[in-house]
Amino acid sequence: MGKRDDLIAKYADDLKNKLGVTPDMDLLTKVTIGCGPAIYNADSETVAASDKSEVERVKTSFLIRKLGLKDGPELDAAIDGVFDAYGRSERNKYRAVVYYMLTKHFGKESVYN
Repeated sequence: MGKRDDLIAKYADDLKNKLGVTPDMDLLTKVTIGCGPAIYNADSETVAASDKSEVERVKTSFLIRKLGLKDGPELDAAIDGVFDAYGRSERNKYRAVVYYMLTKHFGKESVYN
């Protein structure tokens, strides 16, 4: 297994054990690949829920640009919901896991087909 496969396995473990979700491995793999080189950098691999600029980046770069959603309060509510489910005190909120959860929440799996 390569480095990416190891990371995907780690993300799947988080989904199962921290979020209580049985992951769609095909979608998780596609979301992880879509994150690009960010997953290999310790700082960019995670999302800092307490950093307003980071949360805004998730909203604009991922939800609006990548998933094609319109800006509105439901985007902020969805991001907050994922952070709450992951656990606010959980230090490592992996970007691929957050993106996966948001993709599922908005039913935008087709973006990755």
